Amino acid sequence: MAAFPDTRLIVALDVPNALHGLELAEKLGDQIGFYKIGLGMLTGGGLALANELKSEHGKRIFLDMKLFDIGATVEAAVRGLAQFDLDFLTVHGDPHVVRAAVEGASGTGTKILAVTVLTSLDRADLDAGMMVAGDVADLVCTRAARALEAGADGVIASPQEAALIRALPQAEGKLIVTPGVRPAGSNPGDQKRVATPADAIAAGADHIVVGRPIWAASDPSAAAADILASLS
Repeated sequence: MAAFPDTRLIVALDVPNALHGLELAEKLGDQIGFYKIGLGMLTGGGLALANELKSEHGKRIFLDMKLFDIGATVEAAVRGLAQFDLDFLTVHGDPHVVRAAVEGASGTGTKILAVTVLTSLDRADLDAGMMVAGDVADLVCTRAARALEAGADGVIASPQEAALIRALPQAEGKLIVTPGVRPAGSNPGDQKRVATPADAIAAGADHIVVGRPIWAASDPSAAAADILASLS
């Protein structure tokens, strides 16, 4: 494994199963040191893949579960998942959920990241879901502040809100992780609040999450290398 892979780039393994995920990780090789495994692969061996990448390949793991339930259930779920030696785990940013997740992760190295507003949503989507009125960026910042006050180690937000969150007093020393990142000229797909990798980092993101532009590329390793180059 490379001595110092740039772990600012987290590659989302949004592929059908663990076998495909391991094949992609092998193609990407030593240049990638951090992977995200989400709900889409949970029934395809996602936890087994997380364990293999962590224990056998020395990779960092971001388990993107976006947990949401009553406090006791979230706490129990997080306590169980944290046994997998995860680096990051996502929960919804509601304060009661965050507090329970932080309690569940207590004593482990798992950092709890709070989801603010999904990067695939815009104001019309929030209206349809009967979310409070107002500018999306303002809503993201309010949710981020409340989640951080509840004990979250960091937040998930689009790169368009990264600078606003970084300016919050509650964000000092906390992580900002941004999905909705697309290389210049690429198709945004199902994302609506996007920015380039370099712009996301410049805005204050600690980590960017990129999936489709890498795994759907004809040469995933070259696509990842291009993104890494853009960060330097």
